[in-house]
Amino acid sequence: MKHLLCSAAALVALAAASPALANRVFVTNERSNDLTVLDGETLEVIGTYPVGNRPRGITISPDGTELYVCASDDDLVRVFDPNTMEEMHTLPSGPDPELFVLHPSGNPLYIANEDDNLVTVVDVKTHRVLAEIPVGVEPEGMGVSPDGRVVINTSETTNMAHFIDTETFEITANVLVDSRPRFAQFTADGSKLYVTSEIGGTVSVIDPATQEITKKITFEIPGVLPEAIQPVGARVTSDGKKLYVALGPANRVAVIDAETDEVTDYLLVGQRVWQLAFNPDETLLYTTNGNSNDVSVIDVQRDEVIRSVQVGQQPWGVVVAPN
Repeated sequence: MKHLLCSAAALVALAAASPALANRVFVTNERSNDLTVLDGETLEVIGTYPVGNRPRGITISPDGTELYVCASDDDLVRVFDPNTMEEMHTLPSGPDPELFVLHPSGNPLYIANEDDNLVTVVDVKTHRVLAEIPVGVEPEGMGVSPDGRVVINTSETTNMAHFIDTETFEITANVLVDSRPRFAQFTADGSKLYVTSEIGGTVSVIDPATQEITKKITFEIPGVLPEAIQPVGARVTSDGKKLYVALGPANRVAVIDAETDEVTDYLLVGQRVWQLAFNPDETLLYTTNGNSNDVSVIDVQRDEVIRSVQVGQQPWGVVVAPN
């Protein structure tokens, strides 16, 4: 695919970062069908590139050599060289891929297919479909345990978190959560699983060992209607001390003490905040704000929003290249 809105100088700068591309920020723009690349040091836009129709979920290989994009309306996962943003190949995804997660080893890829109520498992090396796993209605959120043994899928209409064994591709447990679960996030030590529920307005804290809900985190923001508080994306620091939750049209990111699972603060960001991603050393957190067409940058130590960067139309997903 050809580059869009990117100067030759920007291409040289992007390629010069090879192979690590440390701190490059990649943002999918759902409505403009493109991807914006930010420099994580200067927080400036490097370039914008076409990546297929209705790009949403995005992730990058552990070694930083392959960038994966859910092109939802193309029914494909498109794979790009993050140094040049040239398309390398595509992967079969099943219909309407929205979110996915890579095994910690970098292979395979687990993809939620919203239209077919399936999780599709794809070998990223051979490009073969390894399994199609029936789950609940409207699967979206995907998470994987740190040891790679369990994949979580959340089904929006069934209101469940499905525990899937990565060896057998069988569902081992179904946990009923609140209405419209959107995202699943493990702590780095695997001791907790957080599942956000957009319409229910809560985050379920689940013990992965027992598959039981130990707590539900609720939110209350002065001056914001309860129905506007819609938990979607979530990220927890690797030390397990802080959880950040995007609250959709509340235009806030909740800061939560992940040791007590109590809300400590709300940070005002752009409009309809959707997904979140840390930079490699977790000093910054990036948020995609779908209605204001920008990315908010949060200083993690101070829990302060320090910058807003305009990107494409309806930014949805975000990932940062590893060191």
